[in-house]
Formats: sequence, structure tokens, C-alpha cells
Amino acid sequence: MVLVLSDEEVASLIDLPSLAPVVEDALVSQGRGEVERPDRPHYDIGTGLDGPEPLGMGLAMPAYIHGEPHFATKLVGVNEGNADRGLPTIHAQVVLADARTGQPVSFMNGGRITNARTGCIGGLAARDLAPSGPVRVGVLGAGTQARWQTRAIAALCDVDSVKIYSPSDSREDCAADLRDHDIPAEAVDSAEAAVQDATVVVTATTSTEPVFPADTLAPGTLVVAVGAYTGEMQELESAVFDRAARVFADVPEEVAEIGDLLATDLTEDDLIPLSAVFEGDAGRESDDEILVVESVGTAVLDAATAADVYESATEAGIGTEQSF
Repeated sequence: MVLVLSDEEVASLIDLPSLAPVVEDALVSQGRGEVERPDRPHYDIGTGLDGPEPLGMGLAMPAYIHGEPHFATKLVGVNEGNADRGLPTIHAQVVLADARTGQPVSFMNGGRITNARTGCIGGLAARDLAPSGPVRVGVLGAGTQARWQTRAIAALCDVDSVKIYSPSDSREDCAADLRDHDIPAEAVDSAEAAVQDATVVVTATTSTEPVFPADTLAPGTLVVAVGAYTGEMQELESAVFDRAARVFADVPEEVAEIGDLLATDLTEDDLIPLSAVFEGDAGRESDDEILVVESVGTAVLDAATAADVYESATEAGIGTEQSF
């Protein structure tokens, strides 16, 4: 039997304060090389349906953490034209299987899995790398990930204020949504207004050019950049890295290839694995230094999060069992 979990059921099982240590442990395992994380294949889809051009992209993201009873593969479809259809641009499913037998044990909606585990990266980074005291958060972007990043930071830190900026009116909706989660958020009218008084700056956009001026950062600011994941995407000016004392990355070899880093002279060797922070081998050395955390995501976190959700579902009796 395979346990099928809908998005609503996955949502009911995710608790950010409980998920954060799961994500932390998974990153530590990855940093130690105790995982299997094959290259992520991606390929055009829809070519020949409505013309000679592809309509989207498919991806497969497999991973296994050594010693765990399950392994996972996330299947993703990215179709930009879905906005005109009133559908989400990204659809994702996670298949969880028994590591001893290979038998599938669960099939679950993967969108919330992705959002929650990515949000935890920002929460963990703020917990361990923000300057001491309550944090003031400035967020560039107002989409789904901007909200998850902020929620995770609020789950793990004492948040004094949150300022949201996006060029569209979505910033008002984002701030209202965060207030519904008892987070003190407000929309502001410029990137500078969001950044200038912040101790933690989050960038969660799909931008191909920098989203705030580097000289707006105050001494001691932690910058968490989660939006750029290709060589064409860029959220941070090169001057941000010039000002940074250290740059951390969830997957250094992949972060070195995104637009943020390609605009600098930094290489993979200049990036500190984020896992080193959790191992106690690196971190903040003074409240005045600017630090940067870059995240592109990793299927290892999908595997860890999906396994955690599955275990919670079986304990709570949630989901639909289906013969397969």
C-alpha cells in the first residue's frame, strides 16, 4: 500500500520549529558527504504540441541520506504559460520509497515540501548568523518563498519587525498574510526602505538584476539570498560580496555557478558550506560584520522533509492508502 498525501494534508503535518532541526541534520549529513545526490536532470517538455518551441521544463531530483529508512525522488514540472491558465507555474510531487526494498511507501504533493524546507534555510541562517538581539527583517520579493522565509525566521528567532518590498502590489498581500501569522509585517515603497534598518535581509525573487543597492546594508547585516539558481539570475550586487566578511552556501559547487557569484571573482573555494555553521566550525565573529548566505536548494532536504512528513502522517493516521 502507498500512502497518498494531498497538499492540504502535507500542510497540516508541517511544523516549522519541528522541521528546522530535520533540515539542519540533513545539511550536516550533506556536508559530511553522507548522502547520495545525483545530478538533477532537466529537459524540455511540450515541444511539438502547440508549435516547435517547448512549453516547459521537467526535472527529477533524487536523494538518499545514509542510514535513513527511505529515499526520495521529487518530480517537477515548470510551465510559465500556466499563469494564463490560472494554474501554478510549478507542480511537484515526491515519491518516497523503502531503502531496503525499493518499494514505494508514499506519494505526496511536493510544493509545500519545497517551500517549507527552503524556508527553514533562512530560519536556521538567521538563528545562527544574525547579530545578537531581536531581528529586524527586510524582505525583497512578496511571493510564496518570501512568506516561507519570513515565517521560518519568525519560528526560530525573536522578530522585532518585517518590511516587505516588491515592485507590485503583492507586497501588501504578503504583509497582510504574514500578519495573519502574528508576524509584525508592513509593506514599504522601496527596496532601500526594506533594507536600510534591517539586521536580516532576505531576497526571494526571480530577478536577473540586483534588487537592492549594496551601500544600503548596515554593518552587521545578514543577507539570505534564495532566489537565484541559474547563471542568468542575479539578486545581489557584486559590492555586497565585497563588503561581506564570509559567504556561506548550502551547495557551494552549484552556488558558484549562479549569477550572483558569476558577477564576482569568487569561486567555489571561497564559499563556506552552511553545514559548517551547524557543526560549530564557522559563523559570525562580531556583530559588525556583514555575512551572506546563498541557497540554491538540494534534493537532500526534500528527502528529509518528505520522510518527516510521512512519519508524522502514519502516526496521526492522515492520508489515503492506495494499492499500487
